[in-house]
Amino acid sequence: MVILREGLCPGLTTDIITVLKNNHVRTVVDLVASNLEVLARKCSLSYKTLVAVRRVLLAQYSAFPSNGADLYEELKASTAILPTGNNKLDNLLDSGLYTGEVTEIAGAPGSGKTQLCQSIAVNVATSLQQRVCYIDTTGGLAGTRLLQLIQSKTQQEDEQVASLERIQVTHVFDAYKLLDVLQDLRLSFSQQLLRSRETLKLVIVDSACSVIYPLLGGKQTEGMAVMMYLARELQTLAHDFSLVVLVTNHITKDGSTGFRPALGRSWSFVPSTRIQIHRDERNKESGNRLVSLVKSSRQPTNLQVEVEIGCCGILEANNVSTACGS
Repeated sequence: MVILREGLCPGLTTDIITVLKNNHVRTVVDLVASNLEVLARKCSLSYKTLVAVRRVLLAQYSAFPSNGADLYEELKASTAILPTGNNKLDNLLDSGLYTGEVTEIAGAPGSGKTQLCQSIAVNVATSLQQRVCYIDTTGGLAGTRLLQLIQSKTQQEDEQVASLERIQVTHVFDAYKLLDVLQDLRLSFSQQLLRSRETLKLVIVDSACSVIYPLLGGKQTEGMAVMMYLARELQTLAHDFSLVVLVTNHITKDGSTGFRPALGRSWSFVPSTRIQIHRDERNKESGNRLVSLVKSSRQPTNLQVEVEIGCCGILEANNVSTACGS
């Protein structure tokens, strides 16, 4: 479900969109499925314009068959791997975070999900000098914390300022605002507004669960539809623009002893890679966290590593070996 908006394709102006919405044509599906002759008369719009817009939308959003060789060549040309800044975590993820994919960090409150996201964002902005879009839905991100993390990597004030400028932080507190932010991000790519040697390579949503959960359960019927729409937006954003999309998710009890990521089976297909983070029960006072690989297309899912979150939430980079767990 793609909402009609300015910039979606040439010829689709604000005036046309307003007229279409006033006549209950709000999405690409609505427009494509309409009788254009009837719609043109009803809306007092040019039939030729509607045909042209429809042709472009069909080309952009219809599925066309492709062979395996073409898909493989596209993958080789578009895939990059972003290191997290921690050797153990990179080994767990088969070298790091892959562009074109959604990666999920699941964990209980206080397990270190946000600290992990912040540390990865700073590593990408400082060490790789790439731009980061950090979408905060919990209010847990502060500029002072980002500065502390950056200061741990460089003492040069001009480099600190440049790294901070590479991290664009947006605070949103409901699912519809989050969808608007993702649509605006897509529009900025489409209009080639991100013209810089420092390209946007990482989008973080911390957390997806916080804005979706209030819409689920009870008599609210739109929650599942919004969740699926958000899932599609995250996946297509990662694929279409060769981005790493990193999201966090809560965990919930699964039976009497186990835990599983929240949002249920319908969400489980969204991340290509999923890791779960939790405190080391043997030493709860330390900054050590156990990170388990729960889902991956490249690695066995019985891998587990121990990482250290040190002073100010810094993800320590001095760990070099991996360990397996059950």
